[in-house]
Amino acid sequence: MGFAVLRSAMSTRSVIAVIVLLAAVTAIEASIHLYDAEIFKEVGNAYLLSGGSEGIVASRVALPASAEQHDKLGIHGGLSYIRFENITFLRSKEAADKHSSMEHSTGLVQAIIFEAADRDNIGGSAYGGQRSICCTPDLAKLEGCKQGEVIRRPSAGDLDWPIVLNTQFSANYLSAQLDSKEVYITKTGMYNLFFISCDPSLKELVISGKTLWKNPDGYLPGRMSPLMKFYQFMSVAYLILSVIWVSQYVRFWKDVLQLQNYISIVIVLGLFEMTLWYFEYLNFNNTGIRPIGITTWVVTIGAIRKTFSRLLILSVSMGYGVVRPTLGGLTSKVLLLGVTYFLATELLDITEYAGTINDISGRARHLLVLPSAFLDAFLILWIFTSLSKTLEQLQAKRSAAKLDIYRKFSNALAVAVIASVAWIGYEVFFKATDPYSEWWQSAWIITAFWDVLAFALLSVICYLWGPSQSSQRYAYSEEVEEFGDEEAQSLTRGTPEGDLSLVKQVKNVDDDDDDFDLEDDTEEDKRE
Repeated sequence: MGFAVLRSAMSTRSVIAVIVLLAAVTAIEASIHLYDAEIFKEVGNAYLLSGGSEGIVASRVALPASAEQHDKLGIHGGLSYIRFENITFLRSKEAADKHSSMEHSTGLVQAIIFEAADRDNIGGSAYGGQRSICCTPDLAKLEGCKQGEVIRRPSAGDLDWPIVLNTQFSANYLSAQLDSKEVYITKTGMYNLFFISCDPSLKELVISGKTLWKNPDGYLPGRMSPLMKFYQFMSVAYLILSVIWVSQYVRFWKDVLQLQNYISIVIVLGLFEMTLWYFEYLNFNNTGIRPIGITTWVVTIGAIRKTFSRLLILSVSMGYGVVRPTLGGLTSKVLLLGVTYFLATELLDITEYAGTINDISGRARHLLVLPSAFLDAFLILWIFTSLSKTLEQLQAKRSAAKLDIYRKFSNALAVAVIASVAWIGYEVFFKATDPYSEWWQSAWIITAFWDVLAFALLSVICYLWGPSQSSQRYAYSEEVEEFGDEEAQSLTRGTPEGDLSLVKQVKNVDDDDDDFDLEDDTEEDKRE
């Protein structure tokens, strides 16, 4: 958002509301916020820099009376605070010379901490066509504020909030340092930090240093804290699914299909991804930073899992492994789509998780979402088109058992798509009605839903196409009326040992029809 847009917005709404919204969009997703020679920006009649925006849960223990008591509590001791470390402001030599020649000039810089709910307590009423952050001579008469400082009104719940920390330049010094201190958090909320100067001579003010934002259980931001437990739960869920699948796989390993090998890969990738996410969040909680290398690896595993999952669903919809032994001429197209989807997903997820959000503008991030969304829409269309053709083929061949399985699969897929569309609508509503991230405690559900949906759909595929004694005999074969009801229910149910007459009968049918089936599939691939 450019400064021209900001200035036009000031004429209709509070300046501080605009910059809080901007901070919510560009907030760094890390509990250690670094300021590396960043320059203040001019907004309205002030010069400011966003220091961060995070949801923080109130301290669970009594506030320490001394530094020794504070150190004893440790990272996980139940204390919440925002700590300032080595915050240094640097001004130009011209500004220093000007201040040294002006007896009453102070070169004041203020750090403002406030809840999103108290955003209207920063800044004054409209005067001269726009709202002011800094107190002017006219506003000093109207509102009783102190000229040259940020306009602040006490919060209704706590007169000490918003918190204002002052730093002044001395004489003609080029630098000034904010005293290292901690602001303890006693109320759960979404907190914002801004560094603001109302002195026109500090136009090109530069800041360096860092702030640490801590929750009761560690450095993990409040909106992300529930995800650590969620990924722990999902790791256990994938582990249980893996144990069940491997037990069936080992039991019927001689009859395993190629399709079931691909399902095994997706399960392993899912287990690996959820476990890595848990340890990545655990490391984040203990250190307050996200190492780009580790996070990139986790994101890459996730992108591979998403790609494999979508290609698996597409392949199953085409009848691969059950109706047809190969994808024929469509193999290259499926692989090309998979590579394209992986690249689009990898780029988007790395931007979302590995780099700080400040590294890229909101508009560019929205552009990165478009390729992934387009590919997902294209995949859904291709999946349902292929599924429709597969159902028609099975119906024409009167393969009742396979038709029953594919109908169950299509019903599960339809439910998943409807749930996805409904959830996207909810996401849009959630973000549109919460521009200042005041519902941050529920934000983790947005991310968790997609992982739960992917696991549920994978579980359905595992149930319908699990390894069984009848897998090899059932795949690619034409079904005859002599199949019993129990045989026609699912691939997961084997046939009694010793039923040689039934096996022989099916083999004879396969020998008569195999050539026809393969030729029919080849011709169909050419047409597609």
